[in-house]
Amino acid sequence: MENDYAPSKEGERAASKSGNSVPKQPDSPQRRRLLKGAAAAGVVVAGAGSAAAGLSQSSRDALGSFLQDHYRRMDRQEIQEALARIERRAERDHGVAIRCGNQPPIAGVAFGYALNLSRCTGTRRCVDACIRENNTGRHDGLGNIRVLSMPDNTWDLSRADHHYQPETVPEKGRWYLPVQCQQCGDPACVQACPVEATWREPDGMVVVDYDWCIGCRYCATACPYWARRFNWRDPVIPKGEITPDTHYLGNRPRRRGVMEKCTLCVQRSRRGSYPACHQACPTGARIFGNLLDADSPIRYVLEHKRVYRLKEEQGTDPQFWYVVDGP
Repeated sequence: MENDYAPSKEGERAASKSGNSVPKQPDSPQRRRLLKGAAAAGVVVAGAGSAAAGLSQSSRDALGSFLQDHYRRMDRQEIQEALARIERRAERDHGVAIRCGNQPPIAGVAFGYALNLSRCTGTRRCVDACIRENNTGRHDGLGNIRVLSMPDNTWDLSRADHHYQPETVPEKGRWYLPVQCQQCGDPACVQACPVEATWREPDGMVVVDYDWCIGCRYCATACPYWARRFNWRDPVIPKGEITPDTHYLGNRPRRRGVMEKCTLCVQRSRRGSYPACHQACPTGARIFGNLLDADSPIRYVLEHKRVYRLKEEQGTDPQFWYVVDGP
């Protein structure tokens, strides 16, 4: 599929002439070892996705991934080659055939999210649904949503219980605050990334190119919402639980050593479906939609309800709102 929002080659050349060149993929010990092995096999490396005669398919795929250019600069053929590599690697590593898509942002759509705190009962079903849908490793039980149990009458996050047992909810004297990526209009994580591996899409999603991420974790340090997490180990996913419909910027199987975050289930939302967490919520506390559609549920909530934004003083312009019922 065409990468409709990638810069043109003419634009890249113009940027280079003006001195505003985009940094190339950073080196790494793994990349150096791979290139050394390719050289020993007599391989001539010509650029991203170079075929390497004499190497196995898995070795060629690994070489292609290391040499892959930045997603936003790849042409149609390079993107298709990258998607094919991802699908082969998933079948090899997990024994499951997946489909990796590349659906671009939809014109006239800017996604927004709201959450009704008066309805949330802390079941954490949103967390479980997120883990399953987004092919997150099961070894640590961590997802892209963090639900905090809070004492009544306070917004003091230092008093939050991050590890309560969902079997006990709702707890007397407590309320629940789900926190995930706020899809900021001015994301601090994007500014902190030294290699431009994360950016904000035209439809409002803040995404990560896992093949470009170097795992420095600067984005996690910059994010005021604890919305980024580091993949310390190769994800462990039971074969029968892998979601096969994936997106390059979303729930495709990731490798160890990269950052992960909520992408509003890009593989679903760009096809007209709701994020998995929205569908899993048993109380209807979650509201999702197009901010540019005057008749959308998200616009109704923002125009008729009492709404708040978390840590708004940080100046990140979050596109995620919290709703409280009543006057």
